[in-house]
Amino acid sequence: MDLPYSLSRTIVIRAPREIVFRYFTDSERFAAWWGEGSRIDARPGGAVEIVYPNAVVVRGEVQSVDPGRSIAFTYGYDSTQPELPAGSSLVTVTLQDDPAGTRLELRHDLPTESMRDQHVPGWRFQLAQFANVVCDEHYAAAAGTIDTWFEAWVEADGARRAELLARCTTPDVTMSDRHSCLTGHDDLGQHIAMSQMHMPGMTGERDGEPSQCQGTALVDWHVRDAEGNIKARGRNVMRLATDGRIAAVTGFWLA
Repeated sequence: MDLPYSLSRTIVIRAPREIVFRYFTDSERFAAWWGEGSRIDARPGGAVEIVYPNAVVVRGEVQSVDPGRSIAFTYGYDSTQPELPAGSSLVTVTLQDDPAGTRLELRHDLPTESMRDQHVPGWRFQLAQFANVVCDEHYAAAAGTIDTWFEAWVEADGARRAELLARCTTPDVTMSDRHSCLTGHDDLGQHIAMSQMHMPGMTGERDGEPSQCQGTALVDWHVRDAEGNIKARGRNVMRLATDGRIAAVTGFWLA
């Protein structure tokens, strides 16, 4: 194939590389990204079929696979774009470890400048969709982790509190709000103990399901007094580490 034009795009996905790569080897996950009916046979010569929600179909063939690191496949349209027929361009995806998760580099080699330009916004959108699909699966247990966070705030026993914080937060977790600027388990644990001393009988819990987007969660919460009356409400922005624990919290008191 003569493919003199190419586009490139790089994103960072907040999930481990082996988890990201599964979406190129598992047809069910591949379809969760592209659309129902999409499939991939992740071996050289294996078929690739992408079924977009608007019923546009792309077909191609896997050219190479380096498990966990890269995959290349041909790409072209079934009938809607005769200037780019099935298998007439080449997509190469390379994955590398990144401090924030996985760095994905995509290169799409195409036969014409106009075809390249037409695919730039499409890949911008599709890779954003991909990052969300991966993170929605990877952080599916985020609500339980966040509940452990709130459990730690009402735990009076210091050893048990430390155990809960180690389970739900990274060792270098940070927290900032109008009353705190903290780093690490010891700092956070001592702050919680002082909060319990100055606000005895207060308990906090989340309101509803947290919202999560690409490893950042938005959590509404409330605080009740010993009689069960709501005394304050707030909202936390929580950044999740690639191991699923909380890496950073920014808190906002709303009332």
